[in-house]
Amino acid sequence: MRLAMSNIAWSPDERLEAYAILAGAGFTGLEIAPGLFFHAAADPFAPDASTLAAALAEIAHAGLALVSMQSLLFGVTGAALFEGPEARAVFEAGMQRAIALAGRLRIPVLVFGSPLQRRVPDGMAMEAALAQAAAVFRRLGDAAAAAGTRIGIEANPAAYGTNFCTTLDEALAFVARVDHPAIAPHLDLGAMHMNGDFAGVPARLPALAPALAHVHVSEPDLAPAPADAAALVPVLRGLAAAGYTGAVSIEMKRAPDGLAAVRRAVAGLAQARDAMEALHA
Repeated sequence: MRLAMSNIAWSPDERLEAYAILAGAGFTGLEIAPGLFFHAAADPFAPDASTLAAALAEIAHAGLALVSMQSLLFGVTGAALFEGPEARAVFEAGMQRAIALAGRLRIPVLVFGSPLQRRVPDGMAMEAALAQAAAVFRRLGDAAAAAGTRIGIEANPAAYGTNFCTTLDEALAFVARVDHPAIAPHLDLGAMHMNGDFAGVPARLPALAPALAHVHVSEPDLAPAPADAAALVPVLRGLAAAGYTGAVSIEMKRAPDGLAAVRRAVAGLAQARDAMEALHA
């Protein structure tokens, strides 16, 4: 597995120091929200060649590679999976835009969260919503496969304002229903904490890890993560034992103390990695 961090944890003007912090701890991956990575572009999902090259050169200098993309519907208004044909068409177009950028950047995973855009409206049966969403994601899966990427389906707890795939089991069932090689489950540890399921994660990894597209090290409400590095060790051990080779990425919003929080987070995940590796030594 490779360690990574999402760029939502720092502001664009802090990026070079953030990249150096990641590199110094042996991280090799970067997860991006395009609106922050291409902050100077008129359209961050369609950066011009020079903007794109400059951003990639900065991370290459730090030995980092792009491992995932989030905030897929940033800047899209009127997108909703279940609010009728027009809103669904806007949703699909927004997702297609993100898939195209991932293909251009050779990003292997897009993390689909977007809790508000996937809320099932009152009066719509969940079975109808699942059928509708599966049809949409089969089409998006075809586009993702053609672009050389995959979409990771993230469980978003109800506290984030959604009622669709709020638990890992629901997300797994949806992925199984879509039944497409480019649609895969994503494991968000913050969601597991919020749903009271974190303690059971290691026991699930032998069956779960081989199918995972991506893993987020996160806390409720995107607080600084990890809050407890020791609690991560059994998770990392389980992922390694199950042969997981994808990214384990810190996802946290920018803290008031900025890069100091990034340093603490990176040190915490690195500490958990080192403890896991010592157990295997």
